[in-house]
Amino acid sequence: MKRFGGVLALFLALSLFTNAKVQAQDINSRLVQFSGIVMASDSLTPVFYANIWDKNKRRGTISNGQGFFSFVVTKGDTILFSAVGYQKAKMVIPPNLPENTYSVIQFMKHDTIMLPTAVIYPWPAPHEFKQAFLSLNIPDDDITRAEKNLDQQRIQELTLSMKMDGNENFDYQMRRYSQNLYSVGQSPHMRIFDVFAWAEFFKALKRGDFKNKYKENKD
Repeated sequence: MKRFGGVLALFLALSLFTNAKVQAQDINSRLVQFSGIVMASDSLTPVFYANIWDKNKRRGTISNGQGFFSFVVTKGDTILFSAVGYQKAKMVIPPNLPENTYSVIQFMKHDTIMLPTAVIYPWPAPHEFKQAFLSLNIPDDDITRAEKNLDQQRIQELTLSMKMDGNENFDYQMRRYSQNLYSVGQSPHMRIFDVFAWAEFFKALKRGDFKNKYKENKD
């Protein structure tokens, strides 16, 4: 009885080993070294750093700088190709592939992405736009500039701030020279001691000339 049990255990062990070996051989026979080059369909230039994804096994790789890639897949797996600026592509590894290697040249079409129109404003928020609009310094038009140029007070200020030109300086010096000649050999004439000047001053004071000038300057 013990001998029969030992034979049975040996038979089961051999069966399990044979089954595992057959399954391993079946798995190895289904594995495929998948290699290829990803290229643009219009220019035939390599598409570098493209994503190659095994949808069934959920693993993949990327193409190098020459568009080349290589990784292990299984017969019948669905392979997805994607790259920025290109349309996605898909292919299926032939399930009845007689060999364990499979090579392809995968062409990808350019994908034109139309983005919605974006309007860029210099104001980051609506309330800042309102503030910038209210503080906007609008330049004067021709009429406003003409009114400012003809303003009497502004003209008077400009007149007082202007210096004498050559003719005015010459006239002033000649008057000074004449006054010096008039009082040569005697004390200089001073208007404060002029009787006629005092008489004119009192007449102007009675007429109210100084009040009128004060009102004009105040207005």
